Amino acid sequence: MNEQVREDFPILARRIYDKYPLVYLDNAATTQKPRQVVEAMTQEYYNANANVHRGVHFLSQQATELHEESRDVVRRFLNARSTSEIVFTRGTTESINLVASCYGQAFMKPGDEVILSEMEHHSNIVSWQLLQARQDIRLRVIPIDDQGRLRMDEYERLFNERTRIVSVTHVSNVLGTVNPVAEIVRIAHQHGVPVLIDGAQSTPHFTVDVQAMDCDFFAFSGHKVYGPTGIGVLYGKEQWLDRIPPYMGGGEMIKNVSFERTTFNDLPYKFEAGTPDYVASTGLARALDYVSAIGMSRIEAHERDLTAYALQQLGNMPGVHVFGHQPQGDAVISFRVGNIHHLDLGTLLDRLGIAVRTGHHCAEPLMRRLGVEGTVRASFALYNTRAEVDALVAGIERVRKMF
Repeated sequence: MNEQVREDFPILARRIYDKYPLVYLDNAATTQKPRQVVEAMTQEYYNANANVHRGVHFLSQQATELHEESRDVVRRFLNARSTSEIVFTRGTTESINLVASCYGQAFMKPGDEVILSEMEHHSNIVSWQLLQARQDIRLRVIPIDDQGRLRMDEYERLFNERTRIVSVTHVSNVLGTVNPVAEIVRIAHQHGVPVLIDGAQSTPHFTVDVQAMDCDFFAFSGHKVYGPTGIGVLYGKEQWLDRIPPYMGGGEMIKNVSFERTTFNDLPYKFEAGTPDYVASTGLARALDYVSAIGMSRIEAHERDLTAYALQQLGNMPGVHVFGHQPQGDAVISFRVGNIHHLDLGTLLDRLGIAVRTGHHCAEPLMRRLGVEGTVRASFALYNTRAEVDALVAGIERVRKMF
């Protein structure tokens, strides 16, 4: 990526503690925002701020057009069949909770089962545990091998007559493992079981095609793909969205209301109760336009090069242990350095201007599988450089010598 890309992200010019240039390697948690996103949102607040869908006046119609145009940008980005399949949510977590709650209410009863994996983020565990507490369902877990890959042979053996849905991550936010989601979907569909894919860690890094994947639901967050916080997407096939009940009640998701009964709105509005964050949807659309203009294939190639370079450099350092990264893994590396506590290492790297994530990364079951309390995680984005990888390696070496 060229220097112009970095200039689109003003925060990258900051100096940390008025001393060190910012090296931002916490992109799996959230990405920085290009000026095009921020400026588009600012302009909408200044020029087209009005509640959407309900007004007949000019500003409301303009805001509605921007909001629905944004929905179509998302549709094209995911290659969904129709905008009716694009539901705006607050993020991946809400999208998964929506499916767990609504699908569970409609199609699951005590004793029914959901298949998850050992590498799931908490949002794809706890949401199903909440359903478990309400409806006494059962969680079945796909194990991983020592290289951090799903045991697909074990996955196939988990299906039985009580299996109702599969819900798995596209990419591990700890290991960088890219799961074979098309195969996961194919096997589930052989058993007549729908599949939800958590795309929070895939959407920013490579092309996602929900029709080619043939998943039934797909969730992602705007803030992880250079968009604003508080906006996300649930893609769902119409055949499922039509059949499951709404998640929340209120304005926008209704056609008619009386004290006797309520008629719900058409898709996707049936799942969008209340005033949506219509300015954030514009920000999300501009973020998707931004990465599409660069080219997802270019972004993927750049980040794979950075990740490979980082793995090579870390592999040359004594005492560094990288957890489960595959040759075709995604742009995230979790590691430990000797006996240095992950929190100590992260804190000291921060004093050098290097932002990494430490802890369990909202994946405590996976940490237990790896036999650690937590790791240090460096995650890359389209604006990161080899020079920043070098800064990370130099920082680790400096901290390692202190211990």
